Amino acid sequence: MSHLAFEGLLLGFCTFLTIGIFHPIVVKAEYYFGLRPWAVFLLCGVAGVAGAPFIASVFWSALSAIVGFSCLWSILELFEQRQRVIKGWFPMNPRRRDEYPADAVPYGGYPPPSSAVDDEPLSADEQLPCA
Repeated sequence: MSHLAFEGLLLGFCTFLTIGIFHPIVVKAEYYFGLRPWAVFLLCGVAGVAGAPFIASVFWSALSAIVGFSCLWSILELFEQRQRVIKGWFPMNPRRRDEYPADAVPYGGYPPPSSAVDDEPLSADEQLPCA
């Protein structure tokens, strides 16, 4: 009992860190590049998973597989992130707004490209009462 195996704890911490790091990577990748980075996630994921059996150290082999599977999972998250942007849960990159459907909710506070801004004043029924 005098020899404790801290490798498992360290591996758990590394897994936690990997998940935490990949979330903002997916968010930023979708914001700046759209869905195009899915191929990069695929290549990195396959490399990490395929390389894991060839690494002699159990710790590094497991970490390689964890990062590889996190890359593969990020492909799904990238497509789901696009849906979150369309729903308005995350900001839309205004430079890429033509890549989203015209009825996407946010448009980052901008009017949709095909609609005209209505400059007519509000009627008495539409105005909010002053408190």
